Order: sequence, then C-alpha cells, then structure tokens
Amino acid sequence: MSAIYSRPELARDMAGQLLKPGPLDEGLRSGLFLSGIRRTGKTTFLLNDLIPALEAAGALVIYVDLWSDTQASPSTLVHTAIAKKLDEIRRPASALLQKLKRVTAADVEAFGIKFGFELKAIGKEGGPTLAEALTAVVDQAKVDVVLIVDEVQHAITSEEGNQLLLALKAARDAINPRPVTPGHFIFVGTGSHRAHVNELTTRRNQAFAGATSIPYPVLGKDYIAYLIDRIDRELPGRWPSLDVAFQAFQTLGNRPEEMLKALRLLRQQITTAGAPDQVLPVIAATLRSAAADVELAKVENLGSLAQAIFDRITQAPENAKGIFSVEAAAAYSAAIGREVRVEEIQPVVNALVAENIIMRPAPGRYSVTDPFVQEIWNERKALTRQPDGGRN
Repeated sequence: MSAIYSRPELARDMAGQLLKPGPLDEGLRSGLFLSGIRRTGKTTFLLNDLIPALEAAGALVIYVDLWSDTQASPSTLVHTAIAKKLDEIRRPASALLQKLKRVTAADVEAFGIKFGFELKAIGKEGGPTLAEALTAVVDQAKVDVVLIVDEVQHAITSEEGNQLLLALKAARDAINPRPVTPGHFIFVGTGSHRAHVNELTTRRNQAFAGATSIPYPVLGKDYIAYLIDRIDRELPGRWPSLDVAFQAFQTLGNRPEEMLKALRLLRQQITTAGAPDQVLPVIAATLRSAAADVELAKVENLGSLAQAIFDRITQAPENAKGIFSVEAAAAYSAAIGREVRVEEIQPVVNALVAENIIMRPAPGRYSVTDPFVQEIWNERKALTRQPDGGRN
C-alpha cells in the first residue's frame, strides 16, 4: 500500500472546474487561491493529485515553489520555471507535447514549437514580457497553461514580487478575454500564511483582487480509514476505532504529521495505559495544546496590547470589527492597565497579521488564522475565570 494518500476524485473535480468551468465556476479564470495552515497536505496534493489530473486533461502545467530557494527572488524562480517548461515543449519530438496532444512523436516534430525569442530573456529588458511569452505558448501549442505557485504569499514581501504578480495578471488579461482563444492561462496560488493569501484577493491594490480564494480541502475520514488500515497491516496490534481516530485527527487540526505522532505515542503507551479509544483522545488533546502553545507564545511576545487585541478578536462570533475604534481602545486600556491611543493599535495588528496569527477576510474585519488556536485561547481563558482556576 502506498505511503501517499491519493485524492483523485477531488483532483479531477478541481481540474474540471479550472479547465472547463461551468457558469458558476467561470470566476476561476481570474485566478484561484488555496490557503490552509501548514502541514495539512497542500503540496502533496498539488504534486501527486492535482498536477497529474490537469495534465491528463491536456493542460500544460508549470509548478514553482517560492520557498524552494528563499534566497532567490520570486520573479527569478517563476521565470526560470516557465523557461524550463517551454524548453521542454519546443524540442523536436517533445515527449511532453506529445503527451498533451495525444499524437505520435512524428506529428509533434511536424508541428514543432518555434517561439521566436530566447527563453532566458523572458521578463528581462529587451525580451518578451510574461504576457507575450505565455500568449505564444497558448497560441502555438493550443493548450491551456496552468501556472501553480506554491507559497504564493512570499511574492508580496518585495516590490519585485509584486511586479511579478502584476505581470501574471497582465498575461491573464491578454489571453483569457479573447473571443476566440485556443487555450487559457490559469493561475493557481497556494499558501500556508492564510492572512496574506487572503489579502491577495481582498485588497484592492493587489494584482489578483477579486479572484477566488477558498480554504484548502483538508483530509477527512477516508484518509483516517486508509491510515489505520495501512498501519494495522504493517504493525498489527490494538488500534483505535475509526470514529475515535477521526475525532483525534480533527482535534489535531487535520494535520497528518501530528496524527502520526499521536499514533506513535499511542503504540508506546497502549500496553500500560488502557484501551486505544480511551488513550488516543488524551494524547491528541495534549499534542493540540502543545501546538497551540507555539502560536500563543507569538502573541505573548508581542506584548500586552497584542494580547488584548487578540482576545477581542477571539470573542467575536464571526469576524471581529471595530478593533480600531475609540470604544475598543478603551477596552484595551482597561485590560492592560494603561491608556491605549487609537494610533497604537494599527502597528500591533500589522504585527499579528505578519506572524500569521490573525487575518483580514474583509476590509475592517479580522479573524484568528487557526481555529484551534482560538479554541485553546478561549478554553484557557474560561479556566482562569473559575474561582479555583480550574482545579477541583
């Protein structure tokens, strides 16, 4: 049994929405952004499921991870990935183009791609723009071009990265609105910094403002069934029931690595600690609390005002609003024991966003980036309100 859990149905559905959108999915042509907390399987899904599904549907897919080389600029990484892929399809008898066209090698050689420009010059002075280069690919290869940029939020950390996003928007606008086009340019961005990924589509000054932004579809109960079955095949023993294991997985934020850690601890303790269905929830709750401690320490390190602002956001039933108001400043003052001026609030909010602790899903509204961090914060706050501090 493979160690990688495949999600082919989800990948096929997503590929279909991107390449052949129905009336309700046409907005995806403006760009699709997937965001989710780290270690929930986003990159694994992209590489092992979504990209093969897109290629099977005839799309030319270009993938680049902006964290693959943190010393290189996002622009350099994207231009290099595009040039490398175009070099593959311009060669005589291109295996890649043959795969996309579903024709023989001789046919590929007969209609070989000749771009008329140096690939290394794309995006440079005197060379073709990204819009010109990608238009040439769509028109000559007659395919949909899908560019997937992993950890896309890294692009907005520099002016060069912002210019890259504007160039990609220009490519989209040059190709997709044409009445007759042999293919489309589809941009997919993914990232673990949910606050920044969300802002790529909600801030008006961003290149892809108005594009579609959705949460990454986390792994579900079917993954846990696969995992327990695989472990039991290789390490027969006493393992938890499916329902209890799935509940533990949700407790851990649907993170596969954390679930594996919990199951390893379970195997170590099960001989003396009791039944698996009794022990696993305790292990999951402990690991959940430890993971939240890392994030909550960031709030504490930003100071008492950050904690007061964060607390106000956690108390909102949905997205918090009015966190810069005079009334909010008075509440912060009461919480930290000193006067808080309204102008002090914005820099602290910016710091919380930069740390991926809170996010701005809409103008003037804020929410906690990771729901289970919010839950831990409120659980601990509830304990401190008890007369005995939560002790019996």
